[in-house]
Amino acid sequence: MSFLKFLFTKTFLKQLGYAVLVLFGLSLIILWWLRFSTNHGQQIEVPDLAKMTLEQAEEALDDLDLKLEVMDTTNYNPNFPYKTVIEQIPKAGKYVKENRKIYLSINRSGYPMIEVPPVVGKTMRQAEPTLKAVGFEIGKINYRRYIAKDEVLEISFEGKKINPGDKIQKTSVIDLVLGDGNGGLNREEVQEVQEELDVNSNTTEENGEN
Repeated sequence: MSFLKFLFTKTFLKQLGYAVLVLFGLSLIILWWLRFSTNHGQQIEVPDLAKMTLEQAEEALDDLDLKLEVMDTTNYNPNFPYKTVIEQIPKAGKYVKENRKIYLSINRSGYPMIEVPPVVGKTMRQAEPTLKAVGFEIGKINYRRYIAKDEVLEISFEGKKINPGDKIQKTSVIDLVLGDGNGGLNREEVQEVQEELDVNSNTTEENGEN
């Protein structure tokens, strides 16, 4: 039998059919493996979760096979709605692998209460960075006749005198009374006068009530 006639025999055609099926099956397996190996560990772009609620952020991350974890923070931003995302790590636009945790900060209902640091008796140059470092802002500055120039004699918030250790809201504006450096009473004497004025004021109020 010639080779040409063998190519058209049932035996050859059957073997050829088997070979085609095997090659087709192998091709499917190779294509599946390539797709799996390519997608596995692929880089996922982190979405922008700003101003989303926790539920919305969790749903958005689930769709991308990413996980969520809330950071224990005291951050507050008045430009963001209550209980929405104000910060995320990694930032939006970064690329991460699947199942990566995205850390979120959720907006509080208001700024936290912060203790007023001890700045009375310090110079303005010392007091200003101390107050700003904990989150307060400097408001009005008034001067009083006093021997030491720019020494902090008194601090107040919304017109009321406050003391070190008092707690007021972060970002509050604190007003200061400084010495003018033109002589006069020292700080201890100023305090004594202030205490006397406070006593007289209380006595006047009690008499008025009676």
